[in-house]
Amino acid sequence: MRLKLKTKHYVGIGFALVLIILDFIYAFSFVPGKIGSTGWYFNPILVIGFVIGGLPFLIDFLNENKRQKELELKFLEFIRALVESVRSGVSIPQAIMHVSNGDYGSLTLYIKKLAHQLEWGFPLQDALTTFAKDTENPVIKRSVEIIIQAEKSGGDMGSVLESVTSSVYEIKKVKEEQKSNSYGQTIQGYIIFFVFILIMVVLQTYLVPKLSEIGTDLAGTMTGGMPSIGGGGKLDLSFIFTLTIIVQGFFAGLMVGKFSDGDYKSGIKHSVIMVILGYLVMSTAAGIAGAACLIVLKERWKKKE
Repeated sequence: MRLKLKTKHYVGIGFALVLIILDFIYAFSFVPGKIGSTGWYFNPILVIGFVIGGLPFLIDFLNENKRQKELELKFLEFIRALVESVRSGVSIPQAIMHVSNGDYGSLTLYIKKLAHQLEWGFPLQDALTTFAKDTENPVIKRSVEIIIQAEKSGGDMGSVLESVTSSVYEIKKVKEEQKSNSYGQTIQGYIIFFVFILIMVVLQTYLVPKLSEIGTDLAGTMTGGMPSIGGGGKLDLSFIFTLTIIVQGFFAGLMVGKFSDGDYKSGIKHSVIMVILGYLVMSTAAGIAGAACLIVLKERWKKKE
């Protein structure tokens, strides 16, 4: 898939930059010695900004996958129509020009170009190679290569085209069956991931404040002074929990894609969804827990005074 920047991409990037700049202006400190975020919402807003900027590209990626599936389906119809014409005694170039008048959805443009090249006297092999290359579809490329090799050897093109039709149909059938059978596993993968997030959130909102309270009591008992509220232990645990969510979401998404579509590339969209949702939920929970912990510790210290 060739990346082509369009207006929607620039708009998305523009909104993302505005949001990120505002986030740095209102939720980030550049004061020497205090450089860093001034609120727990800094990182979530930053992530949301990147999501907005990358959303048009993700939509293009999903649309391209959908278009490729349509190309495979319409290519099957095209080959079937081609078989009927070849069986009637017409040569392949004439058959292609004859069936090019049909409607093949997203594949129509490529078929029209193929027919026009044959009309202008392009060699059949070169025209078919260009056709396969333009579609950027691996199934179509393999099928066209078979047709070219059969045409070179002078075999029965009708039988060859029928074999190609059967091959493409079987490939699509296997993919659809695989996707249907793995639907339950996909749902199960998401459920397990969200249960994992829930466990991490409970640990973040319950365990960390308790540890902070224990640390405060110990520090107050041993030193008699005001302890560091929300100390390094809390921050370290929060970072570990968040990193665990990101790693879990990334690899869980890849596995879901492998189960549903048969390749890890299809799992990228699941990984992106899981990582973003997991990070936003975890960072929000960490921020709320940190604020609540700070309030509790201040109240406890006031009572001691």
